[in-house]
Amino acid sequence: VSSDGGLLLLEKVSRKSKLLAAFCERIPDERDPLRITHSLLDLVRQRVVLLACGYEDANDLDYLGDDPLLESLFEAGLCSQPTMSRLENSLNMGDLYRLGEWWVDRYVASLPADKKELTIDADCTDDPTHGNQQGSLFHGYHWQWQYKELFYIDGETGQIIAPILRPGNVHSARWNDRFLGLIVQKIKARVPDITISFRGDAGFSSASLYEVTTQESLEFCVGIASNNRLKSFIEADYFRIKTEYGDKGIKHQEFFGPFEYQAGTWEQVQSVYVKIESTGKGMNVRYIVSNIKTDHGEKLYKDFYVQRGEAAENRIKEIKNMCFSDRLSCHRFSANYFRLMLSALAYELLRMLREVIRKTNHEQAHRWSMQSIRLYLLKVAAIVKVRVRTIQVAFSHAFPQQKQFKTVMMQI
Repeated sequence: VSSDGGLLLLEKVSRKSKLLAAFCERIPDERDPLRITHSLLDLVRQRVVLLACGYEDANDLDYLGDDPLLESLFEAGLCSQPTMSRLENSLNMGDLYRLGEWWVDRYVASLPADKKELTIDADCTDDPTHGNQQGSLFHGYHWQWQYKELFYIDGETGQIIAPILRPGNVHSARWNDRFLGLIVQKIKARVPDITISFRGDAGFSSASLYEVTTQESLEFCVGIASNNRLKSFIEADYFRIKTEYGDKGIKHQEFFGPFEYQAGTWEQVQSVYVKIESTGKGMNVRYIVSNIKTDHGEKLYKDFYVQRGEAAENRIKEIKNMCFSDRLSCHRFSANYFRLMLSALAYELLRMLREVIRKTNHEQAHRWSMQSIRLYLLKVAAIVKVRVRTIQVAFSHAFPQQKQFKTVMMQI
């Protein structure tokens, strides 16, 4: 009996998409072929599939060796934890740079040749560290020792464009101009006439961002932190709304702008829009900067900017909390960078599985998070019967999602 019968779905997605095989082609393997039991692809498959199924540590390999379904999926059986750790520590930063290019090239290759527009969402997240990891540095804002993970994500599909690991004390916008410029150049080399928009929170507002958006002809909409100059634009309206609504505990919001604003380090003037809101419990003021031409700040804010919450922030939560990108506990920075990419691969497998689920008639399943997919379709008890020529996997008649499981299996 196996508790992970749904691994069959992941294995089928993996084989059909050839995602892991393509990833492994960029990884150098200097081992003696006569002395190895597990191929490079076999090792990566084990780690990624088990991450997607909820097993976050390489140590789990030692406890799952007797699982009959895993024995059937991996002909040589599961490797040991030391073998997996050697793989994670075998790459240098040059290898990881080439893997980073693979992520971008994979995304660009997935774009239709006639695509007219796309949105790139960038966001970062803190990853607390609890040991002597290389690159683990103290960040004053988060008040902890940490890494700083950066993700570029397609704002429509949720596909990862590039996962990037940075030292713990960097600013959110550090190196963003270089990464964004490279991504945009590769996209336009394939689809020259495409319109590209960039979204990010206030941490990405910087002179270097506005320079690269001008150089690459990008549309953008990013947050910006408050300052006295920005406050002066809305001072009278702020106190009016506070008096009429905020002090009375009434919910209300208004939008203003565009205002022309240029910080000292900026090369040109930018347009700023402002939301002033009484939440019923206090006042909330948000500023955004954008070069998208509009006289309707409310439409720009609600229909475009805040959509990054679902498109990027919720996706990063799934990568971090459900695919365990926060388990970067190796000593070497390069090993932890590789671990981040493995978690990103697990996310991509689950994302592709979710795309299949959304093509079914099970409307409730269309809203499933990756944790729900894991719970309802992957962590399912199954009886594995191994014969000479066949392997039979049988599920219980009481399996609640058996109809959905069968439908998804047939559509992959």
